[in-house]
Amino acid sequence: MTAREHDIVLFGATGFTGKLVAEYLARHAPKTVRWAIAGRNRTKLEAVKRDLVAIDAALEALPVLVADGHDQASLDALVPKTRVVCTTVGPFGEHGRKLVATCARSGTHYCDITGEVPFIRASIDENHGKAVETRARIVHCCGFDSIPSDLGVFILWDHARKQGGSLSWTKGFVGEMSGTASGGTAATMLSIVEQATRDPKVRRLLGNPHALDPEVPRGRVRDPFESDVRGVTFDEDIDRWTAPFVMASINTRIVRRSNALLHYGEPFRYREAMSLPKGPKGLVAASVVTAGMAGFALGAALPPTRALLARFVLPKPGEGPSKEARDRGHFTLRFVAEGTTGTATPLRVRATVKGTSDPGYGETAKMLGQSCLCLAEDEGALEPRYGVLTPASAMGMALVDRLRHEGMTFAVEGA
Repeated sequence: MTAREHDIVLFGATGFTGKLVAEYLARHAPKTVRWAIAGRNRTKLEAVKRDLVAIDAALEALPVLVADGHDQASLDALVPKTRVVCTTVGPFGEHGRKLVATCARSGTHYCDITGEVPFIRASIDENHGKAVETRARIVHCCGFDSIPSDLGVFILWDHARKQGGSLSWTKGFVGEMSGTASGGTAATMLSIVEQATRDPKVRRLLGNPHALDPEVPRGRVRDPFESDVRGVTFDEDIDRWTAPFVMASINTRIVRRSNALLHYGEPFRYREAMSLPKGPKGLVAASVVTAGMAGFALGAALPPTRALLARFVLPKPGEGPSKEARDRGHFTLRFVAEGTTGTATPLRVRATVKGTSDPGYGETAKMLGQSCLCLAEDEGALEPRYGVLTPASAMGMALVDRLRHEGMTFAVEGA
């Protein structure tokens, strides 16, 4: 790989999130990193480059590459020339399958911001073996879904294993958060719902808590602890009301795949929810969140209302929050876990993960940007693990340290 022309190619640099990642790399990528931007439309790419040159005049030399995710010849010409492909082009199930397969065949590391369980399952089935063979790291979910959840559990496990121990269970709670959705996120959500309404195999996959494990368990998984949270409950471990969290259906699957690859404990269980204050106000808020999610799911599942949501309610692809709104954003995730030390002493430990800007855009650009830099620069610090991985199993503490340096909080408290 060291002889390749580029260290990183940012694919989809003209989209809303792609531009944010390009700006992040312009400000934070070391001068020694050889990166390029890529997409379908050269004119739009050149416009993005002009904006980047305004940030750093040295980027006048930034390569602009034209390729289409549906054109295999253009991918074959691009992917083998780079050590890492970083992509924001979604919905990934529609636009990303050829790109990730080409990376697996070419021994090119890959990272994205998908939150699509069916796409990731297909990627595992189609690409894992080849990526192991070519020593490629294929890393999905390198944005708000699912780095905070995945690395939050990872640092708890790292804490336990330093004491010779393991984890038995972990709960993740999404607390204070401020942020808005872009049109790309909305389009992806509607695409997944549409797939589920017409394909019973997709519905079964989405309902399986272990859908992204190396081998999908057959039959129904009956552990109530790992069932997706669908209603209002009071959780005594955090003394707060909880409600369903919209991204838990992908975050929990990624954490469970990390466990399958890293072995957090035997057994190990994980669940995730949104947390709200205790007391009557918290109960009302949790009930409103739950009702709102149920209403959206019902509306998105019916073709007429799905069309109305796409046309009149949800933002259009290419749209997203302003810089001022992104800068006002933030999020906090809290985790509580139980396990044992190496001497079989019970272990109870907590962790906090925080971000300081809009989770889906400001912090996602940071997380994806640092993920591709980690894959490109930190080879010596990473475990020799290849295939279709997760952020925790691919980059682990190297990525945690990078994100801490960039202002995110990853803190562990406990015995």
